Amino acid sequence: MKRFKRVLTLLSLSAVLAIAGCGSGNSTVTHEGNVSSANNQATDASTTETTKLKVKTSFYPMYEFTRQVAGDLADVENLIPPGIEAHDWEPTPQDMAGISDADVLVYNGAGMEGWVDQVLESIQGTGVFAIEASKGIEIMEGTGHSHDHGEEGDHGHDEHAHDHGEEGDHGHDEHAHDHAVEGDHSHDEHAHDHGEEGDHSHDEHAHDHEDEGHHHDHGGLDPHVWLSPAMAVKQVRNIEAGLAKAAPEHQEAFKANADAYVSKLEALDKEFRDGLKNTKRKDFITQHAAFGYLAREYGLTQVPIAGLSPDQEPSASQMAEVIEFAKEHNVKTIFFETLVSSNVAETIASEIGASTSVLNPIEGLTEEDIADNHDYIAIMRQNLDALAQALNE
Repeated sequence: MKRFKRVLTLLSLSAVLAIAGCGSGNSTVTHEGNVSSANNQATDASTTETTKLKVKTSFYPMYEFTRQVAGDLADVENLIPPGIEAHDWEPTPQDMAGISDADVLVYNGAGMEGWVDQVLESIQGTGVFAIEASKGIEIMEGTGHSHDHGEEGDHGHDEHAHDHGEEGDHGHDEHAHDHAVEGDHSHDEHAHDHGEEGDHSHDEHAHDHEDEGHHHDHGGLDPHVWLSPAMAVKQVRNIEAGLAKAAPEHQEAFKANADAYVSKLEALDKEFRDGLKNTKRKDFITQHAAFGYLAREYGLTQVPIAGLSPDQEPSASQMAEVIEFAKEHNVKTIFFETLVSSNVAETIASEIGASTSVLNPIEGLTEEDIADNHDYIAIMRQNLDALAQALNE
């Protein structure tokens, strides 16, 4: 039934895009790193000072990074409304029409947006310039449920990392992006074809697992790049480069804006290094495996209760394993996150006599965050405070 609904949805999207795309003179979707006729369209459309780029972003960190780089030269709109968990969101036909009408789409990549491959294929011919913010970044494999993490915090993930710099330039760009033009856009199959994993296209792999009860699957890769301020710097630079190619007449302004924001991110990175280098302990238990990049960057060990998606329910054996780890290591704080239920974290905390605290993966803002004018940097500082307190108990 789910497959049938997806077929109906895809047909609806195709109908919307056929209408939205009428009259377009372009023949390709333009991707960051690939120059085509859509560049000329973006340049011509931006020749007057009053014309702004119309930019759609996939979820909050992409919105914030893009907004900081674009400044007042673009109207940046986030696709996912506040309070919605990003992993399970999928675009409606109305969202798709909005994307096809935009100049630029900015997305994280690395499997975060399970819908993006269909979108990139569907918007061919609209001239939309697509920017993958994780391009060139070493992508980690997701953390499993084994909690023998003695080596994992510092270098365990590195063995299994997927380098989007070397592999991405020769694999992701040449395969995923060129296949967008050719109409055969299986992102995971080509961009992350590593040995035995590559026999599954993204849609087949993710959707089969959804039928089995998992709402979102990242193909085994960890997409949560933005949770390391050092990696966020790289994402901002990718967005800067992409916007400069979409509107080259504003290249200097984009660079100045990016430089200013990168200086803030680098200061944040230093705060994390200084705040976490001498903590009493180095391991922390969190609700889902979102903090691998942060842990790797600052010499910590993440022990997730669930997998890469926050709505995955751990099995009884996984719960027992985490409880055993917490007791053996005298863990006094169990982290949960915003936008999803804290029941599992609270159950474990109650079992071991620990407290709970928020460690925010910043996949979206809550209404409270908006009311308090909290942004990416402010929430990351809250995360730093929460980690420093828990790791010094």
